Amino acid sequence: MIKVKLRDDIREFPEGVSVLDIAKSIGAGLYKAACLAKVDGKTCDLRTTLNSDCEVEILTFDDDDGKRAFRHTASHILAQAVKRLYPDVKLAIGPAIDNGFYYDFDADEPFTPEDLEKIEAEMKKIVKEGLVLEHFEMAPQDAVKYYEERGEIYKVELVKEHADKGENISFYKQGEFTELCAGPHIPDTSRVKAFKLTSCTGAYWRGSEKNKMLQRIYGTAFTKQSDLDAYLEAIEEAKKRDHRKLGKELGLFAILDEGPGFPFFLPNGMILRNTLIDYWREVHKKYGYVEISTPMMLNRALWERSGHWDHYKENMYTTVIDGTDFAIKPMNCPGGMLVYKLQPHSYRDLPLRCGELGLVHRHELSGALHGLFRVRCFTQDDAHIFMTWDQMKDEIKNVVKLFDEVYSVFGLTYEIEVSTMPEDHMGDIKDWDFATETLKTAVEEMGKTYVINEGDGAFYGPKLDFHLSDSLGRTWQCGTIQLDMQLPERFELEYTGPDGEKHRPVMIHRVVLGSIERFIGVITEHFAGAFPLWLAPRQVIILPIADRHLDAANAVMDKLAALGIRVEVDSRSEKLGYKLREAQLQKIPYMLVVGDKEAADGTVSVRKRGEGDIGSMSIDDFAALAKADIDSKKIW
Repeated sequence: MIKVKLRDDIREFPEGVSVLDIAKSIGAGLYKAACLAKVDGKTCDLRTTLNSDCEVEILTFDDDDGKRAFRHTASHILAQAVKRLYPDVKLAIGPAIDNGFYYDFDADEPFTPEDLEKIEAEMKKIVKEGLVLEHFEMAPQDAVKYYEERGEIYKVELVKEHADKGENISFYKQGEFTELCAGPHIPDTSRVKAFKLTSCTGAYWRGSEKNKMLQRIYGTAFTKQSDLDAYLEAIEEAKKRDHRKLGKELGLFAILDEGPGFPFFLPNGMILRNTLIDYWREVHKKYGYVEISTPMMLNRALWERSGHWDHYKENMYTTVIDGTDFAIKPMNCPGGMLVYKLQPHSYRDLPLRCGELGLVHRHELSGALHGLFRVRCFTQDDAHIFMTWDQMKDEIKNVVKLFDEVYSVFGLTYEIEVSTMPEDHMGDIKDWDFATETLKTAVEEMGKTYVINEGDGAFYGPKLDFHLSDSLGRTWQCGTIQLDMQLPERFELEYTGPDGEKHRPVMIHRVVLGSIERFIGVITEHFAGAFPLWLAPRQVIILPIADRHLDAANAVMDKLAALGIRVEVDSRSEKLGYKLREAQLQKIPYMLVVGDKEAADGTVSVRKRGEGDIGSMSIDDFAALAKADIDSKKIW
């Protein structure tokens, strides 16, 4: 007998018992829900047998690892279905990803929506067959031969890479289908109860433009149909909120063939952008920041000193001026170091908080570009805080308070992730330990919780990442607070301490919005284009019922515009119903109707976005209502 430690107790089982049998002994519910296990902290299949005392955790779809194993099995089912229907198609790879899975195929003809329906139907047959996933291994030379005989060129390439390590190659088999895979997987195909193939796109083999373009079929899978239906409904809602679609419809921005990844901001988009920037400046002034601006292009010597020339050059745009190499900045930090060095500093000057809205350029692969979310130039709302070591905790708290204020204005909540020292770190471990503990303590003292992301800090220091949740529950990584003990060293930054000696400051890199462009994309989807009044590019539209009401409408516009309200008159000779529908489609917050009665009384008939007709009121009363909403930055 062996002793197995479970969550709540220790039980004895016969030697050679499988984890699946243990789950069954605990209860039928767990047996049906189990996806995989952790044995002494290592993930493994449920069919794994136990031969010595150990600790076992049985994972379900509710656990991240269980979800990944479940969806990885779904990708195998997809590949098996494709091979049944299209035997000549070559297989590439098929991992689980966030919210689903995909598989890459090399097919002579592109997959059509009708093909995806056929593949889904075949997948359902495979699920119904309840095929057991059996794990086995092959010697490297046998694995190469196995795939060469079947013409699976991509698998041959992958196997040969593993063969160089001299290890046996891991496979999984379900029915007639055998797949190169390290696992782990769920026990059989019957557990994949609910799935959907969602799209098919192109993808370069191994992500390189030098390789062949393959076809990538995306899908998702759940244990229950109701969960799948809810997810698909959320996807449909997300499509309606797609910032690329809304950006075009609302006249916010455009990305043209003449500049892939370089967004053009249109008049409405510039109003939104500038309003956002005005708020950024307002809140940073409140929190004690000064604003600087550094050049967009600086010479090679600077980027060598910062380390970017050696480690980031492939993502930088470079040129030669007067025989000297220059680079367009991919980030603002090195320029900020030069600003600090322009004059001597005393401990009395610290902390020094320098904010910068810097336009940066980074080369991204064309396949990675995505609206405003992934571009090649963007305005980073940077700040660099220079401080003493004993000021670190208070400064972190100050930044978190600023983040709280900003995110609450947009109705965004967040979770904090603490990223700790990576293997390729620079600097003394004692400094890392102090900095990491300071980050944690600052957050804890503010009554906030966090999760640890082990080893994912930058090479120069630990960091806090802020993962925002939008109105659909999706998460976005925008804000970050990064401690840096290395750049002040590289640039030999100094301050004079109370002892009269020179000391090295420590610094914080931080962004709150992440980038202006990406944040505009995030809030466009968060609000579905229906921006709060203070942020809306077009706040009020006045709709005269007939041409004879134009003078009265223009008088209302002049009065509201004088108060700083963004207002216009729809003077077209169209019916009122048509004008109202267009204003609603443009998601304009307030629509003011002016007819005979309103012109005579000096009133307006007010329609509010999302509520409809809210009655007639004087122009002064409406102006006071709108100004109160704008000044409070109210969300509605």
